[in-house]
Amino acid sequence: MSKLPDHPTRIGPYDIIQLLGEGGMGVVYEAEETVPVRRRVALKLVRAGLDDARDVLARFDAERRALAVMNHPGIARVLQAGSTENGEPYFAMELVRGLPLTEFCDTRRLAVRDRLLLFIGICEAVQHAHQKGVIHRDLKPSNILVTDEEGHPQPKIIDFGIAKALGPQPEQAAKTLAGFAMGTVAYMSPEQASSTAIDVDTRADIYSLGVILYELLVGNLPVDPVEVGIYEFLARLASGDTMPPTPSVGLSTAIARSETIAQRRRTDPRHLQKELRGDLDWIVMKAMHPDRSHRFETANGLAADIKRHLANEPVTARPPSTRYRVSKFVQRHKAGVITASVASALVVVSSIVATVGFVQASRAEERAQRDAEAAKQVTDFMVDLFRQSDPTVSRRGSVTAQAILEQGIKRVTTDLAAQPLLQSRLMQTMGTVQTALGRYPEARAMLQDVLQTRERLLGPDDVLVGETLNSLGELTRDFGDLDDAEQYLTRALAIRENAYGATHVDVGTTLSMLAALRWKQTRYAEAESLYMRVLDIDAKVRTPDDPRALRDLRGLAAVYRGQKRNAKSDSLWKVVLARQERALGSEHPDLGTTLNNIGAYAYLDGKYEEAAAYYQRARPIFEKAYGTEHPLPVGVMNNEAEVLWKLKRYRDAEPLFRSALAAKERLYAPENSSIAVSLNGLAGVLRDSDRTTEAEPYYKRALAIREANKSTADLKETLRDYAALLKATNRAMMATQYEERAAALK
Repeated sequence: MSKLPDHPTRIGPYDIIQLLGEGGMGVVYEAEETVPVRRRVALKLVRAGLDDARDVLARFDAERRALAVMNHPGIARVLQAGSTENGEPYFAMELVRGLPLTEFCDTRRLAVRDRLLLFIGICEAVQHAHQKGVIHRDLKPSNILVTDEEGHPQPKIIDFGIAKALGPQPEQAAKTLAGFAMGTVAYMSPEQASSTAIDVDTRADIYSLGVILYELLVGNLPVDPVEVGIYEFLARLASGDTMPPTPSVGLSTAIARSETIAQRRRTDPRHLQKELRGDLDWIVMKAMHPDRSHRFETANGLAADIKRHLANEPVTARPPSTRYRVSKFVQRHKAGVITASVASALVVVSSIVATVGFVQASRAEERAQRDAEAAKQVTDFMVDLFRQSDPTVSRRGSVTAQAILEQGIKRVTTDLAAQPLLQSRLMQTMGTVQTALGRYPEARAMLQDVLQTRERLLGPDDVLVGETLNSLGELTRDFGDLDDAEQYLTRALAIRENAYGATHVDVGTTLSMLAALRWKQTRYAEAESLYMRVLDIDAKVRTPDDPRALRDLRGLAAVYRGQKRNAKSDSLWKVVLARQERALGSEHPDLGTTLNNIGAYAYLDGKYEEAAAYYQRARPIFEKAYGTEHPLPVGVMNNEAEVLWKLKRYRDAEPLFRSALAAKERLYAPENSSIAVSLNGLAGVLRDSDRTTEAEPYYKRALAIREANKSTADLKETLRDYAALLKATNRAMMATQYEERAAALK
């Protein structure tokens, strides 16, 4: 055996064979014990001066009983502890000849699924230790070695119990620089980095497991202490400011390395990001939540959610959603539920199926039985509906989502007439789908029928009544019937708060809709207060880059603009835009809405070229998502026409105004306020093109609609614009009358 320079040849009863590793705490040797048995061990020698050897060994001895009863294939046993002649503590552990976790996964190019299966084994080992009363406190990839046992990877966690022995005692903890005594900084929980680091329980290990899982999936740490600075990192950690980007977003920010990262997982960047987005984002962020009360309670709980994800079952880390649960059902039973010919309709179909309500606490047993039967009937009904779109059955080839929806509506109306509650469940979701497609009159009629049925059979305060009221509130708000929307949404909120409490995800959804309504009503202070409540709920039940959370943040930005807090608003709009581009991609409808809104504010600021650029980015997104006969792309088309009018590009603006007007007249009732917007704009283009005779009828129609709707700002606009036309055609006295009417409006 060759002698190691500057290293001992023997420590206690162990002969030193070779150096295995060296770090901040000390060194690790491969050593051999000859008496009473011959065996190789890993021997960790703690550097002198780190702590008093006697105290370290005393604390380790207190852990010895718990460590002794640990017996799990995923945990390397700690065999003995002692101290050298110089008073340096050492620990002899089972020798594991393996690679650190991340190195093993990358060198073997393990796919995401294989990494998750390996990670489940790690969670089970941690759970075993926790059940024996032992917390690791320093979980990290280098403390998880993976061996290859007959082609099967076996993880082994080393150093269990040592972190506590090396850590400070409660009375010493306040004197210890947060983190350096109690774990590796990058993987440390917020409570370990606090000023005392005394109140640490098993959930500290859950946080560390979350960081490890993030790194396994993404190839990067959620936040690298080296990049932000160790003291800045610790300060953020101790204050709970630890919410990094989700794994899918974290991958998208590593553009330079994304190809390499994906190859190490046997895929490409696009498919890897898709694989991470959704369940895995939620699971990782729940494990890493800065508030430990919101983490998984146990390592088994974390492992169980990963198993659910792998089995295409709903995970507990996500807020409950019937649509989500049904989509998981469809994924598990694709062959029996839906053929490839209707894959394009999956989202709509999932929405249609997703009408089975959740059990309410007040009538749990009764409703559970009723819902179970309803779920079976819904499944049977929808499977039969899907079969009609199977080309081997219908001989008609593939069927569009719209066609399936229309077929479903007809069948629900006839086949389920004798089962009104089941019929209303399906019609509820079909009504919301109709709303999403911009078919407001049809959706409203359907949802009002559902409301009447549910109120009659369930009573006025049932949660299913609240669901329908919520849908009607959103529809009527977007349609411009703000008074009706207020009645629907305030009722829905009262029902949901009474049923669920103040912080439930469904309460947050209704509050968000009500906040948007207050914004439309220019009641900005109320809107701000409501959005603040919503964002508090979002922080508890959604990930930071969840589309719904970003919509709520966008709503607050709009409120700030309405309050003329433009700097704060513009800053928030930029944050939302950047996060949506990163998290949702370049074609998501939510991104289109944000681009359209930023364009509108640029228009109001007189930055017409800038506004035009935003509108021109937004319109194709909406047209691809919804087609051309939908309120969203039609609205952006009208906005684009307005900008071109301001830029005096009349020839470009006129056809856009005419197309928008024609589409709106197909979409809306004749007196709808949105039609007046296009009428007024088209009249303005014709007037400024010296075609006043053509312009006048459009002004008169716009005026009639706006007078009927009693919208003061809109009515003033048309009165003044029409007065300008009258002046241009030498009708000054008549023009003065319209100007005076406009001035009298407040």
